[in-house]
Amino acid sequence: MNNDPAIIDEMLRTTKTIAVVGMSDKTWRASHHIGRYLAANGYRVLPVNPALTEVLGIKCYPDLDAAQTAAREEAGAGIDLVDVFRASEFVPGIVDDVVRLGIPYLWLQDGVIHEEAVARARAAGVKCIQNDCIFREHSARPELHSRN
Repeated sequence: MNNDPAIIDEMLRTTKTIAVVGMSDKTWRASHHIGRYLAANGYRVLPVNPALTEVLGIKCYPDLDAAQTAAREEAGAGIDLVDVFRASEFVPGIVDDVVRLGIPYLWLQDGVIHEEAVARARAAGVKCIQNDCIFREHSARPELHSRN
């Protein structure tokens, strides 16, 4: 596993729209806290969770296809980064969607690891980070805070 600090920096600086896969409406869950943090720091957050219709007052999408369609219709641009809060076993299917939808960045949160799927995503041109926390990396870069 090799996370390139330059790719992390590129992702955090160039991304505008983030789909948070597995975002929860439970305030004690990391996905809820981090989704809120990203939105407060200038990113457009699209929650993806088929069990919910809304999180933090933001419409929730059942899958990446619906989120990508909404991003393009509402902002004229698609999802830049997919931030994954799902168990590692779900990563191959998410990678299939990311590659098919042409999303350039994939971030797998702490504890989410799938070497084979990440290798496949990278081979398709997707820049990937795995087993790292986007909140921790972003908060370590004060120049990026509140980019609104």
